[in-house]
Amino acid sequence: MNAPDDASRRWEPLLAQLERVADPAADETVARIVGTWDALPSDTDAQTLRTTHGEQWKRLAQATALLSNLGPNGSLANWQAQAPDVDPDVAQAVQDYVRAQQALPAWADIAKLQRAETLFIDHGPLSCILLFCASLPECYVLPDLATVLHRAGQLEQRTEYRIRSTAAMIFPVMMRGGLSDASGTGRSQILKVRLIHATIRNLILHGDPQDAYGTPDAAGPKTVPAHPALADTPGMHAAMFAAGWDVGRSGLPCDQEELAYTLLTFSYVFLRSMRRLGLGLAAADEEAYLHCWNVTASVLGVNDALMAHTMDEAQALLAMMQARARGPVDGPDPRPALGQALMRAMENSIPIGWLKPFAPLMTRYLCGSGTATLIGVNDRASPVARVLFELTLSLTRLIDTLARRVWPQFSLSRLFTRILGYHLITQLLMDQTRSLRLPTHLMAHADAMLDQWSEDAHAPGWVNALEDRLTTSGSWRN
Repeated sequence: MNAPDDASRRWEPLLAQLERVADPAADETVARIVGTWDALPSDTDAQTLRTTHGEQWKRLAQATALLSNLGPNGSLANWQAQAPDVDPDVAQAVQDYVRAQQALPAWADIAKLQRAETLFIDHGPLSCILLFCASLPECYVLPDLATVLHRAGQLEQRTEYRIRSTAAMIFPVMMRGGLSDASGTGRSQILKVRLIHATIRNLILHGDPQDAYGTPDAAGPKTVPAHPALADTPGMHAAMFAAGWDVGRSGLPCDQEELAYTLLTFSYVFLRSMRRLGLGLAAADEEAYLHCWNVTASVLGVNDALMAHTMDEAQALLAMMQARARGPVDGPDPRPALGQALMRAMENSIPIGWLKPFAPLMTRYLCGSGTATLIGVNDRASPVARVLFELTLSLTRLIDTLARRVWPQFSLSRLFTRILGYHLITQLLMDQTRSLRLPTHLMAHADAMLDQWSEDAHAPGWVNALEDRLTTSGSWRN
């Protein structure tokens, strides 16, 4: 069977249909919370806008605060939305949403989920490197998805916040028992992210996305006016509400295709990158990892039909989605600014001077020159650094091949990615002085993971000693 042809027959009609669909369950919840937005002309002054819509923004903030109180997976079915000074209607809407959406899909395989968790933990720092240098860069290929991030200012101005908020979902999902155990917190984090997506859609569209393609009173796709007067108003709510959006041209923000694509960057792109580094997993392990993220996608509101279950399917689906998105971009292209901001954040977190160029070069290697060009990082490193990187890769492969005759699990690739991973993890993810402090319960689990990752159990002692000189001696949590 020809995988690309089969994918076209299976997914192309579905993608065309679901680009008009977002997430009805979460969107209805946000619509309950905010009600109807008053239509105001684009030249309305900031004070009038804040006065008119301030109460609705406040209700959204109350919903976000309620979600921060979600407990472990086992508590969600009977969760009570209670907090002082929260509108009872907001509390009821959020409670109904959590209770209705918290369950795993019936097809979830607990054994596969547990295997995926083990794989993530076993590969430790490499899992985080691939998030920084492969998954996040591939996220920015879709122009409309990049536009939402650009307008929120989260990558150019709040790069670390975006990285940490992504990790705040990935870690709880992939830690021990994240999805598979009642004590895990993966589902809580997914439900928070899902309602954030719905909030973004409602703010950008000034209403329920289900009405964006026309209602009995307004035929045709919706065009939402921008409100430049809010440009200097802090906060995501104002930024999203002020952005403006043309549904006929850009479709729905964070639609089904974009949600499914994002989850593929966390599953397929991770596995593809492992292969490119010469650390590919067994087919059964790859499928367990894909399954874990398909379960995550389902809890996140993605249609089950938009899921790939094998690497061939995932490769074909990702390529199709990217091909659909590679046409001309209307207006300024936000992708280079996002990619360069991500590279700067990584480079600034690496104290070893000669390692700094490895962030954009690793991104180019793992994602390919096409993606690297789209996100503005293809020429970020000097020609000398590029040659050094290529020589290092070639020499690493040669040494690994020879050394594995003596030490079967020896890997210089793993050593280099562990060194780079240590600096990115400790600087970008675990530093609690930075924006978006990770939750206390998540920090406790993350500290335990760092203890596990402090020494490579598969490497000989001299390799761990070399690693200590370039990272830290003892536990990584210090």
